[in-house]
Amino acid sequence: MRFAVSVLVVLGIASVIGTVLKQNEPYTNYIVQFGQFWFEFFEFIGLYDVYHSGWFLIILVFLVLSTSLCIYRNTPLMLRELRAFRENAKEVSLRSFSHKYEYHTPYSVEETGSRLAQFLTAHGFRFKTVDQADGGSLFAAKAGSYQRLGYILTHAAIVVICIGGLMDGNLIFKAQELLGYKKIETRDIPERSVPPESRMSPANLSFRANMTLPEGAGANAAFMRIRDGYLVQDLPFSIALKAFRIEHYETGQPKSFESDIMIIDPEREDPVTATIKVNHPLIYKGIAIYQSDFGDGGSRLDFKVWNILGSHADTMPFTGSVFNKYDVSGGNTPLSVELSDFRLFNILNLSTDGKGKPRNVGPNVTFKVRDAEGQAREYVNYMHPLQLDGRQYFLSGMRSMQQDSYRYLRIPADENGEIEGYMQLRAAMFDRSLYPELVQRVSHLALSSHQEVKDETQQKFEASVMQLLQAFSQGGFGKVAEMIDAAVPQEQRAGAAQAYLKVVTTAAFQAYAMNRERAGLPPAENNEALQLFIEDSLHAMSDSFYYGAPLYLQLTGFDHRQSSGLQLTRSPGKVLVYSGSVLLVLGIFAMIYIRERRIWLLVKPENSRVLFAMSSSRKNRDFDIEFERMRGKLARLLENQQE
Repeated sequence: MRFAVSVLVVLGIASVIGTVLKQNEPYTNYIVQFGQFWFEFFEFIGLYDVYHSGWFLIILVFLVLSTSLCIYRNTPLMLRELRAFRENAKEVSLRSFSHKYEYHTPYSVEETGSRLAQFLTAHGFRFKTVDQADGGSLFAAKAGSYQRLGYILTHAAIVVICIGGLMDGNLIFKAQELLGYKKIETRDIPERSVPPESRMSPANLSFRANMTLPEGAGANAAFMRIRDGYLVQDLPFSIALKAFRIEHYETGQPKSFESDIMIIDPEREDPVTATIKVNHPLIYKGIAIYQSDFGDGGSRLDFKVWNILGSHADTMPFTGSVFNKYDVSGGNTPLSVELSDFRLFNILNLSTDGKGKPRNVGPNVTFKVRDAEGQAREYVNYMHPLQLDGRQYFLSGMRSMQQDSYRYLRIPADENGEIEGYMQLRAAMFDRSLYPELVQRVSHLALSSHQEVKDETQQKFEASVMQLLQAFSQGGFGKVAEMIDAAVPQEQRAGAAQAYLKVVTTAAFQAYAMNRERAGLPPAENNEALQLFIEDSLHAMSDSFYYGAPLYLQLTGFDHRQSSGLQLTRSPGKVLVYSGSVLLVLGIFAMIYIRERRIWLLVKPENSRVLFAMSSSRKNRDFDIEFERMRGKLARLLENQQE
């Protein structure tokens, strides 16, 4: 018994861990959360799939065996005690009870026996009468004996629940894996290419698998995530997604979503159609189909591709679909773009103090840019400009590793809320053919206040400006800082940095003016908004050298196609678990709220005496009160006492 209790405690602790720690998540999520050391330790002890781990199933087996042994050994005794009235009690033993009392009655033995029988029946006691050798009789009565069923029900409930857990565990796969018939697939390959040793048959006793269906698509297999890989669970029917619907709150957050599905069963002539919602599954052939989540189903996306390090502002149109890979031009280096995800709604809180309300900022696209060596970086680009610190920016996040946080490139929007103004200014700042004119304009503005400037001084200044612009076009402010460190003494670097920054800003203003002149637009008013735009543009140009890719993909249009995430489960042990839970509640209720009480009434013919003794399975204050109440009632019944 102590062993069973110890095992039950371990099982409870393991269940708490399995509830608190998210189960069957991708291993990269656990690495990000715990780090490499603790990830490997938790993986070794099987905490990422507690309920299917070998040690958990072994605990269930030992608990079933131990508890079953307890039931086998103690149930016959419990049943005998349940039926026994203990009518062989002797007067000596009754007088040793702590709760006893003796009455003297004026009634005959027959009248006394009749009164006692009516009394016991009226108070819900079952009794048995035994004639004594001296002509008297013994009434052995009991009530609440069904408390002992609580022990049987509670232990039986543990066995039933554990058997249900074993049925819903992956014991079949573990046995097949141990014998070499099955193995986990870790390669990222299409479902149809998964070999038979990594597939489970439709007759699999128990499984929990997931399926993602784009609108208009169907499948007859789902995926079970196992450790660092997966298994394919073949189904006895096919599921097709006819339509997916989602409703949103005004903020853009999902309110509800549902799927119209069609089941094509080879054993039926007509397909089965149904609508499943969250918490409203469809159960077909013992397989429950749940609405679990949703995502992109291969949306068609339109882009403008900008070369953010080039000296021109031309764009290249690009159209692709999510989950596909495309080759794009990346200057001298061939690049490929892998479109990963598209989200129509994104709920963000853009307030600097975090006290603002989250709101929908519109669509974004997630993709990877992979170079010729196979190195990839992940990007997320927002379609519309986002307002930050009172100004609008086109945001593009970049990270090199999945566990890293995104670092954002903020491209300022022009006065029309578009990206073209920045791209044209960037192209002018990186176009070296414009540098002679830019240098002359900057030189004219810088030296116009000096009445007499020697040609030699002007030439040196223009050469410095030319060198500064060339450095900026090669690496932004980082390259300018390197130039300062190499040419300026340390005590003069702070002043030189301010002067160089002023020169670069002046050149950017002139480049902006040249762009307007070439476009036939009137000169722009030099106000605070324009100054902030120029400053933000220069920072974006400098940051673009650390962007990780020479291309910027601007999302310009989309044809949204959604997908529905379905979870399919077959759990025959669920009925046993529910039944065991009911038995457990009944058993605990019986043990706590039902009290076994026994009464012995020994009628002695000599001097017309009645010995009353009472016992209970729990001797507490309530039992003392009940004994006094019963003693008083018997006194009025046998001694003819008045109220």
